[in-house]
Order: sequence, then structure tokens, then C-alpha cells
Amino acid sequence: MTQPTARPTVLAVIPARGGSKGVPAKNLAQVGSVPLVVRAVRACLASAEVTDVVVTTDAPAVAEAARAAAEALGEAARLHCVQRPEAIAGDTATSEAAVLHAMDSYETTYDRSVDVVLLVQCTSPFVTREDIDGVAASVAREGADSAVTVAPFHGFLWRDGSAVEDHNHGVNHDKSVRPRRQDRPEDLLETGAAYAMDAAGFRTHRHRFFGHTALVRTDPARVLEIDDPHDLARARALAPLLDPAPLPTREDIDAVVLDFDGTQTDDRVLIDADGRETVAVHRGDGLGIAALRKAGLPLLILSTEQNPVVAARAHKLRVPVLHGIDRKDLALKQWCDEQSIAPERVLYVGNDVNDLPCFALAGWPVAVASAHDSVRAAARAVTTSPGGFGAIREIAAWLLGPTLTTTPTK
Repeated sequence: MTQPTARPTVLAVIPARGGSKGVPAKNLAQVGSVPLVVRAVRACLASAEVTDVVVTTDAPAVAEAARAAAEALGEAARLHCVQRPEAIAGDTATSEAAVLHAMDSYETTYDRSVDVVLLVQCTSPFVTREDIDGVAASVAREGADSAVTVAPFHGFLWRDGSAVEDHNHGVNHDKSVRPRRQDRPEDLLETGAAYAMDAAGFRTHRHRFFGHTALVRTDPARVLEIDDPHDLARARALAPLLDPAPLPTREDIDAVVLDFDGTQTDDRVLIDADGRETVAVHRGDGLGIAALRKAGLPLLILSTEQNPVVAARAHKLRVPVLHGIDRKDLALKQWCDEQSIAPERVLYVGNDVNDLPCFALAGWPVAVASAHDSVRAAARAVTTSPGGFGAIREIAAWLLGPTLTTTPTK
């Protein structure tokens, strides 16, 4: 009988000094209201490939922020902070020296050998779990000796040669030829976000690139390294566009109000020869609604359509319904008053422009994936499932946790 192969130990190391010449206390600077070191910790702990995470720092405040982030995620046991010696904590210290020291400390403390070691930089605020998974898997499971995140780059690079008789020249092109972008070979830019190395090879070579280096492509829009205040300002401006929108939890919500057509259905109506209308609903949505009701959340179906099918579906789900409503926002406000529920504690799910007044009233407006563009733009969160294909089940999983899978039920 073949024995299962032991999973390799993959250690992610985050160097996070307390000092910085370009940006004081840089690794505690906030982007998207989150300190840079916490952003890196969250990405590493979210990785399916990473076994443990080490933050190597000379600053107690950095270690405290990292530990608090891990505790908030319920991952305190996987986060370790290493006091970096003064000799490798200055401006001239290399990241490699910090990683080697962190790896030695981890192995000595926990009596566990590291198979793959990662270097993840706080200064790349938009590093993702997928970036970390990519470099780690390249070494741990795909046979590379080292790996680095890269992004496509199509710029023309120049070198200033003014110090040597104005010999300015192109680096990745012949300045006498201006080829079209599609005629040039693609260049790849090292992002500086994440690296992975075979641990034994790293100990031997003592630098991050050796043997076969895998190139893990990432989104060029996320490539940004913070070295000075201007970089930090750019990161803060980009965060609302690049950071995933937070999803609501049970603690955020006191009630759930659902539109019907286009959210619990796919927005199509079938009409028979006698003019009777029928719609298709998703069994998974029924399960999600039942789970929300069982959890004690007040529910309401609110629909503009005056249609027997809406009332019939609400009756089967055992959910109150208001339908044939022209001003859904006024109906929603009145219902909140009657239930003594603050509108800002209501999650409202919609798909079309007639839901926008309710979006303005509810604290958690949510659009289904198939919603009108203007509705998606106004939402605080958007489902990955279209209306009628498990979107309500997905929302129930946001609120009630992973015991409710978001995989649509056939």
C-alpha cells in the first residue's frame, strides 16, 4: 500500500522593520485603513499552501499588530513573531539575512524542518492569497527551485548616459527602431511582492534566485511597492478600487429583505396559452432562507409585482411578503418602524433600478451578480451567483458561516 506523501512545511516570512528612512514606521502605515504588516499577514494566513507565518521585526508595535490580526482570524497558532537582531535590523540589512534568521529561529523553537520558505513584502500592499499560493506551489509541488511574482510590462526602458558624453540609450529596445507593441517580445516585471525558495537551496546559495526560477504572473494593476510618501499616497488612492469589498456578517445584520424577480428568479417569466405566468426558483435559495429563518433573522419579501406566484413562493418559504408595492423604499421604512429595526442594520437584496431607493435606505445593499450595472455600482457587496442561481444561498453563507456552502444546489 502506497503511503501518502507528507505535506511539505511551507514557511512564509514577512520582514517588517520598525524604522524606515522613506516613510517613518512604514510597516504600520495604513492602506485601506489596514496597517501594511497586517495586510501581508492576512494574505499569508489565507494561503492554502502556507503552513505557518513568521513576522521578523525589531519593533514591538509591529509584532503586536501582527498578533492581533492573526487572533482576529482565529489563526493565532500559525503566526509567530521573531525578534530581529540589531545586526540585521538596519537600513543596509538584506531581506535574505532576515529570512535566514527567521527560518533558523522557527526550526529551533518548534523542532520542525522547513521545506519551502517564502519572502512576502509588506511594502507590496496589494499582494493576494493567489500570488502567495502561486509561488509556494511552484516550489512545493511543481519542482521549481525558486519562484517570483511577475507582471506583463510593455514599456520602453531608457538609461541616462549623460555622465558619459550623453550616451542615452534604450535598454530593452533599439532606439532607432520603434516596433509596435504587438511586435515586441513581452517583458515581465518583477513585482517585489512574493518569492519562494527551496529551503535547502536557499541555505546553500543564500539569495532568492537559484536553479530553475518559476515566474508566477499576477495582475499588473496591483503592482506597487511603497518606498516613499508618494507611493503610500498612491496606494491609499487605489485601495478602494483594488481591495475586495467586505462581506456582511451576522453581527452586522438584524434583518434580511429580499426582492423577488431577478434575485430569487432569473428574471424570466414563462406565460402559458391561458396567460398564466410561471417562474423558476433555486432550491438552494430555499435552503438558505430556511437557515436564515432558523437563525432568528426577521425576513421579508418585497416586490413591485402583484403576482400570485410571489405570494405562493413566500407562503412556501414561510416568509412575510409585501407585493404590488410602487414605493418599495416607503414600504421598507414602514416595515422597519413596525419591527423596531434600524434600517442601517438591514441587508436588502436587489437587482434592478427600482431597488435603488431601498439601497439608499438599507445599511447593507447587496446586488446579485446579474444585476443592472447601476445597481451593482450602488451595492456594498455583490454575489458571485446570478439571481435565480443560488445568490440568496450565497448571502446566507456570508451571514451564517461555512456550514452553509455557497456551491449552488442542482
